[in-house]
Amino acid sequence: MAVIHRTTMTPGKLELLASWLPAQPWYAGLPGRDPQLAKAGGFRLDDPEGEVGIEFMVVADTADGTPVAYHVPLTYRGAPLDGAEQALVGTSEHGVLGLRWVYDGTRDPVLVARLRALLRGEAVPQMQSESGTPDPTVTVEAGGVEGADLPDRDPAADDGLAVTVTRVLNPRSPADGADGADGADRARVTAEWHAPDGESSRAVFAVLRRATA
Repeated sequence: MAVIHRTTMTPGKLELLASWLPAQPWYAGLPGRDPQLAKAGGFRLDDPEGEVGIEFMVVADTADGTPVAYHVPLTYRGAPLDGAEQALVGTSEHGVLGLRWVYDGTRDPVLVARLRALLRGEAVPQMQSESGTPDPTVTVEAGGVEGADLPDRDPAADDGLAVTVTRVLNPRSPADGADGADGADRARVTAEWHAPDGESSRAVFAVLRRATA
């Protein structure tokens, strides 16, 4: 079980992401304008080995007037991940754990494995800011996802199935999805996020589907 420490990180997560987001191909902000980020939701998963922190974070960018919500899976490690230099978001000094290496979780094998476990019903989503507390607002549903509804996403294929992570969240009802034409969609994770004005929305965060050539 991951332990959530009530402490500080320097620089903070939003500072790290404000520097990292504009360089990503799915970033929707205007060129040359710095993001103005606020926490907007998310959840966590536990690493069975207890070594890697796993967070599915949502941040809202209000720099361009209309808020844009980004889903940013992150991992936190006590040492660099070999061969993952291009996935590094940055380093931060944790008030309890010391120096942490923060990675884009879609490129961290521990997060990808735990997300696949969640999509198979073999992992329990946890509250973002509470230790050992399941998050009942995060749901896993079998099938029923139309791929065209999920722009701005990163795939990670394994054993004939691919995990697809939504990067830019669009509010949608959990019932809005339609069955894939070839039945390739296996499961999806739907979770809540909150706009800066406090309005709550749900969106598809990730799907598991048959990999295509």
